[in-house]
Amino acid sequence: MASAVERKKKSNVMYAFVCSILASMASIILGYDIGVMSGAALYIKKDLKITDVQLEILMGILNFYSLIGSFAAGRTSDWIGRRFTVVVAAAFFFSGALLMGLAGDYATLMLGRFVAGVGVGYGLMIAPVYTAEVSPASARGFLTSFSEVFINIGILLGYVSNYAFARLPLHLGWRVMLGIGAAPSVLLALMVFGMPESPRWLIMKGRLADARVVLDRIAETPAEAAERLADIKAAAGIPDDADGDVVVVPKRRSGEEKQVWKELILSPPPTVRRILLATLGLQFFQQASGVDSVVLYSPRVFQSAGITDDDQLLATTCAVGVTKTVIVLLAAILLDRVGRRPLMLTSSGGMVASLVGLATGLTVVGRHPDAKVPWAVGLCVTSTLAFVSFFSIGLGPMTAVYTSEIFPLRVRALGYAVGVACNRVTSGVVSMTFLSLSSAITIGGSFFLYAGIVALSWVFFFTCLPETRGRTLEEMGELFGTTTAAGTDAEDAAAGRVDTDSSASRLLG
Repeated sequence: MASAVERKKKSNVMYAFVCSILASMASIILGYDIGVMSGAALYIKKDLKITDVQLEILMGILNFYSLIGSFAAGRTSDWIGRRFTVVVAAAFFFSGALLMGLAGDYATLMLGRFVAGVGVGYGLMIAPVYTAEVSPASARGFLTSFSEVFINIGILLGYVSNYAFARLPLHLGWRVMLGIGAAPSVLLALMVFGMPESPRWLIMKGRLADARVVLDRIAETPAEAAERLADIKAAAGIPDDADGDVVVVPKRRSGEEKQVWKELILSPPPTVRRILLATLGLQFFQQASGVDSVVLYSPRVFQSAGITDDDQLLATTCAVGVTKTVIVLLAAILLDRVGRRPLMLTSSGGMVASLVGLATGLTVVGRHPDAKVPWAVGLCVTSTLAFVSFFSIGLGPMTAVYTSEIFPLRVRALGYAVGVACNRVTSGVVSMTFLSLSSAITIGGSFFLYAGIVALSWVFFFTCLPETRGRTLEEMGELFGTTTAAGTDAEDAAAGRVDTDSSASRLLG
């Protein structure tokens, strides 16, 4: 009997593993755009003869456009389901990639960035939320981190695309690099049909029989499946004795949406306030670390370090992509074994040292413009690889994992959307100011500034982020100061309120 149960556990974790891979494929579209734009930008600037300011806007504006998709994704996922929202993300990015690939001028290129940005926002929102909802607690960190894994795979594919098409004629090369990004979108849309729907969404719609089937496949034991079904029914306001295949879900109360905003933003209780602070700090520091400056502008960074040949630039950039991908896979394995806090503190501490090394190397090279300084060039390359390694072992995958698991169900969708909004705005500001900042305080000075910000992040992580490894989604309130938050959903159910993945995420449109 014990061996049969153990086999069932392994089978169910494997099923959740496959579901998470399929959902996280949506993250490839963001990663590919980041990676391919880093190299394509060299050729876009030459071909369209645009300024550095126009290039900064082109590189960073997608982060602001993605806010539209991020906030719309909650409402869309409530309407048509989590998995078909992934199809919407794929459709937007497919259209955006084609527009960018066929662009004849800067304006059309910006239009393509807008359409693709909306798709990226959809993907950023739906992939971690879906994965958290289909994952057993013991493997949730590992499975939710797949979103970051696939972002890094997308970045690597973008770098490889740069290298593969760099020898095409100038007017054609960057267009092929951008246009071929439509291919992953088609593959993603087809893969959706192999995914089950989220059990939480099915219960929101009253489809208890379908939800039981999915929970039986993803829970580690039958007892866990039954417990999760009861928890989600309570949060959705469905009575315990309602046990048919399809039941009527109570309608939302008048003013329910305003209440969700009030509980999260306007006058949150102490536990929710601490959770929101942890989320915003984590999302802010991930992007304020300067990772987009390293990834998006890596060819420019290596040029500043003294590597001027295009082939060498793109090959070194590919090395960055390979390093990020390998290390983030290691992080996915360690998340549920080592824990969130140790990886986060190691990550930020290593990033500080790496950024100081990169800034030092760039400063030395900048002071000897007419001479080669081999050790400084080597320091720059080594420090860049070390930086992306430390980022990928903790801060990179941890942000989506931690944010998707700490909010109470009542405010989870809205809380995650607010966190993503903070992340995208910070990313946009960093990527749209890097060239101007480098001109003002030198490129070395820019990375010294990023090092100082990451040092502050270490202090924040140490003081504000408790360990969540192995906890169920319903236990998170206990970690952030009280036990009342953990019971919030049951209290809401007693008051006749509905599941906030429905009510909160309707606000996101």
